[in-house]
Amino acid sequence: MAGVLALLGGLGGVKVAQIKSLIAYGHAAVAAGPPPEVVGTRKAMQETWENRLFSVGTIAPARGVTVSNDAAGVVSAIKFQSGQTVRHGQVLVELDSRVERAQLVSLHAQLTLARVSAERARALFKDNAVPKAQLDSAESAMQSATANAAALQAQIDRKTVRAPFDGRLGIRLINLGQYLNPGTGITDLQSTDANFVDFTLPQQQLKQIAVGMVVRINEGLPGPRAEATIAAIDPTLDPMTRSGRVRAAVRKMDGLVSPGMFVNVSVVLPEKRNVTLVAATSLIHASFGDSVFAVEERTDDHGAVAAGPDGKPALLARQQFVKTGEARGDFVEILEGVKQGQEIVAQGAFKLRNGAPVRINNSVKVEPQLVPRLENR
Repeated sequence: MAGVLALLGGLGGVKVAQIKSLIAYGHAAVAAGPPPEVVGTRKAMQETWENRLFSVGTIAPARGVTVSNDAAGVVSAIKFQSGQTVRHGQVLVELDSRVERAQLVSLHAQLTLARVSAERARALFKDNAVPKAQLDSAESAMQSATANAAALQAQIDRKTVRAPFDGRLGIRLINLGQYLNPGTGITDLQSTDANFVDFTLPQQQLKQIAVGMVVRINEGLPGPRAEATIAAIDPTLDPMTRSGRVRAAVRKMDGLVSPGMFVNVSVVLPEKRNVTLVAATSLIHASFGDSVFAVEERTDDHGAVAAGPDGKPALLARQQFVKTGEARGDFVEILEGVKQGQEIVAQGAFKLRNGAPVRINNSVKVEPQLVPRLENR
């Protein structure tokens, strides 16, 4: 019995020691707080940005028309293909003009006879063999025949449709043997030598721009990229939107463009400003405002820097509400709430709370860029 009691007493002592150890460990864990979250950081930096005005534009051709016929007639020949590139004056469509050409042959014969008669009358008048009235009648007949032939030739030329300028044709809208009324659309023709970008700006911003200012197209965004120059500013405003139209001449477009294509436009203003930037991944968006987490050294009740388990200063994340400005690429401008050089959490901010302990690991991170270009994989 004594041995059994001693054994039970020993087991009870061991269990009490284990419970005390667990309680002490719990108190230590409470005092130490939760384990630190591993985050990536990046210092807030300052850069000089160009002031810009942003808008949405539309590609417009330098010259673009719907090619149509001037005279009525039946299509006798189509001498172009859809999408073909043509030169100025190239024949596109011929309408049936056989009747007019036969009449022109008759008029040419009459014109030849009138010229011979006029020359004969001039010779006879020089010898005083015919009166002046006969000479005038012969010359009048020659001039009338010349005018009639020229009028008929012009009518024949109206039945030949030519390209008004160099460019690329659209889809063919007619067929062989089709009767065309005057003004029937045959195809579209767009010039390929230059393009314009048309966009609008609010009335408050129109006073900041002038002809000759640089315009950047799709900078840092998908789509064709180019630089343009403001060529014209419409002096009238749209009474519905209170905005004015602006046209910029494109210097050279990097990529395939078509009239009517949507592009993003930014007008570069001459003034520049210093801005404080953080990575876009640092921002925490909420209904009560935007915020970031700044990394600071944790202090104890006496203001001394506390040490972590590794002996280095313990770090914590301090939530700071910010006022944001313009965003460009992977960066966001901070107007208020962050100072240059502050260590800001850039990766892992979504899992933090105010005052949470953190541990920095920047071995793997993505470098933000002002003009990011994603690769197709």
